[in-house]
Amino acid sequence: MGTPRAQLKAVERALLESGWMQVREDVEAKLVSVPGGRETYVLCRSQARRAKEKTIRSSFSQRLEKALGNLQQQVEKGRLKNHSKIERRLGKIQARHPRVADLYEMSVGEWDGHPVAEWKRIEERRAWRDAREGAYLLRTNLQGETAEELWKKYLQLTEAETAFRVLKSEPSIRPLFHQLERWVKAHILVAFLGCALWVTLKHLLQGKNNPMTPARALALLAGVHSADVLLPTTDGREIGLRRVTTPSPEQNSLLALLAMNLPERLDLNFECSVNSATG
Repeated sequence: MGTPRAQLKAVERALLESGWMQVREDVEAKLVSVPGGRETYVLCRSQARRAKEKTIRSSFSQRLEKALGNLQQQVEKGRLKNHSKIERRLGKIQARHPRVADLYEMSVGEWDGHPVAEWKRIEERRAWRDAREGAYLLRTNLQGETAEELWKKYLQLTEAETAFRVLKSEPSIRPLFHQLERWVKAHILVAFLGCALWVTLKHLLQGKNNPMTPARALALLAGVHSADVLLPTTDGREIGLRRVTTPSPEQNSLLALLAMNLPERLDLNFECSVNSATG
């Protein structure tokens, strides 16, 4: 079996070489041959993930360079003259920015008898970081499959994991320690119905080519409320009106996308059935 270093080199070469297969509009994948490997490796790269990681790295780099610039100014103005203190400050800056510190070379030098804080970008490392941003590696024991087929099976696995997570958490059903079997079954049924509605909403959004997730859609619609307006009359009675809040433009767009209409008012005369009142 190949050494971890040899396996890593194989992945690096595959990342820089051609032969990528388009598995989705913004995702490419390819099979990677690892020396001595008994499993199949799929190298993937996503444009959306790449843009996100690049934005995060750029933000960290800007903060680190700003801290280095401030340190340089303090040294140039003579506020820091001790080499050891300057080195400790450089060490603290590196510790605060571990995600990008390896992309810079920092040192304490001397010019005309005075200490100077020096730093520069390591362009080779930055180029390699640029190349690997948005990339991730999948490993499987399946054989004889294409990169596209393996990637789709990976998506099915993540969807199954998401379904279990939704089943347990998204319906916001607190964990009850039921004593009777029918209560346990009722709890499971409500959780399952919540998961089914979640998946239905997901497919409705995907069918409309909307990138919004079910969580985001529900969070947006959670701002729609109903309120009771009670108006006293001169004969001592009260007139009750249950009104629905006016949706925001973004909420209206989502409701139109889902072909849903909110009523202006709701009937207050609700009655519970006999079955629902018994436990």
